[in-house]
Amino acid sequence: MTVNRYLRLIAGSVILLSVLLAAVHSCNWLWLTAFVALNLIQSAFTDWCPMMTVLRKLGIKD
Repeated sequence: MTVNRYLRLIAGSVILLSVLLAAVHSCNWLWLTAFVALNLIQSAFTDWCPMMTVLRKLGIKD
């Protein structure tokens, strides 16, 4: 898998997990959803995402 596929997998998993945690525990978990969304939006404009940097350092190919 490529960095972009891993990024989509991780972002989708974190969003789903935070929504589930918000439904079960506390609505404060929705701040995690907002954080992931804001990172995705800024990466659309800047072409840089912190998770992509981490994945590349782990040796995932582009």
